[in-house]
Amino acid sequence: MMNKKDSTHHSSLITHHSKSVTIFCDGSSLGNGLTTDTRAAAVALLGYKGIWRGVGAYLGQATNQQAEIAAAALGLEALREPCRVRVVTDSRYVVETMSGRFRRKSNAEWWERLDEAARPHEISWEWAKGHAGHVVQEAADRAARRIAQLGHVDESVLRDAIDRIGVVEEQ
Repeated sequence: MMNKKDSTHHSSLITHHSKSVTIFCDGSSLGNGLTTDTRAAAVALLGYKGIWRGVGAYLGQATNQQAEIAAAALGLEALREPCRVRVVTDSRYVVETMSGRFRRKSNAEWWERLDEAARPHEISWEWAKGHAGHVVQEAADRAARRIAQLGHVDESVLRDAIDRIGVVEEQ
């Protein structure tokens, strides 16, 4: 179940010819920054005209919230030109903060990275309930958790995430 959020970043670089891209992103933090052996990772799965690609990052010591912010930034940073973007995440924290409904009380450097990545794009932020069976969101979740477990990005994990998606329209 997805709830569409109405927040949009606007850029003067967006034209009617701009690509429409969907990004499903998820972060994972095993230990949630509470232990010295916390292992965090971020994954974004980008869809354009039915073609999907994945990007991931091992973050090391980071909280769940930081990993969720990083996942959204990672997806936006992977775009090569200004686009219309639908960002879907299971993090209400990211959606509500980027929509202006939550104040930024912490994680300033992480928010700065996401703001910079978002700047050239027109973005709608959507929340998707986690672990609710949405194929693409589940693939991102599984990949982020696996990269956190491994302690590094393994391209086979990202390929496996894309393979799990199969043919899913961005809707």
